[in-house]
Amino acid sequence: MLDGIQTRDGRWLTVEEYGDRDGTPVVLLHGTPGCRSGVVPEDVVKAHPWVRFIAYDRPGYADSDRHPGRRVADAARDVADLADALGLERFSVLGRSGGAPHALACAALMPARVRRAAALVSLAPPDAEGLSWFDGMAASNVEDYTLALTDTLAFAERLASRAAAVRQDPAQLLVTIRDGLTDADRRIVSQPAVGDMLLRNYREALRTSAYGWLDDALALLSHWGFDPAAITRPVLLWHGAQDRFSPVGHFEWLLGRVPRARPVLDPDTGHFGAIEALPAVLDWLCPAS
Repeated sequence: MLDGIQTRDGRWLTVEEYGDRDGTPVVLLHGTPGCRSGVVPEDVVKAHPWVRFIAYDRPGYADSDRHPGRRVADAARDVADLADALGLERFSVLGRSGGAPHALACAALMPARVRRAAALVSLAPPDAEGLSWFDGMAASNVEDYTLALTDTLAFAERLASRAAAVRQDPAQLLVTIRDGLTDADRRIVSQPAVGDMLLRNYREALRTSAYGWLDDALALLSHWGFDPAAITRPVLLWHGAQDRFSPVGHFEWLLGRVPRARPVLDPDTGHFGAIEALPAVLDWLCPAS
């Protein structure tokens, strides 16, 4: 069911629910760029009929109003507004890729409401002490992030151009990041169900503008607004050891920082291996009764 909510500061967020309306609620935090439809494939949803899936478009994506200057921590306020609108007292959160830090924000800033959190292939904060942030990262990501840090206007223009190309052909996004795709990633994204989900996700995310993509990147590269060490809820950290978009050093840094982290490191996969890990992750977040 597609709907929307208004946040406390008056912004509109597009929200979609699927699965069991009376099931265990899980709020999904999509990747970057991404939207509500790009987190959990349909076959995984069907295999978890006891789960109530709730996904929303972060500000600036698709039809959700933009929130310029937002920080990662602001996702917790939006998720709280969403949960209030849906009458959810407690829930779990699941974030993949660019959504993973936002899931960690919810766990850190809403300890009374978040039961468990799963952060899959997450980046670490840009000010992570002792971490060489770019080590092991694909050249395309290093170039983009460096431009974002040194010339925001040029970075915004680059993303606007890419977004226009993606609206014409969503597969262009995968072309621009091909240097970071491992053999395992290529196998996964070539699967029809996964490939179709990702292409629909990219097209919808960037249908109106590239603002969500821009604001996500700038938020991830700025102070997150919370310390992962402050998280008191159980957290599952899942990572592929071959990941070149969120290098394994980021996982190791978070593992040493998040107090109740449960680590899962797959030695044989990369960034998109997180999609194949979703069934087991959901089983941990929402055990079948």
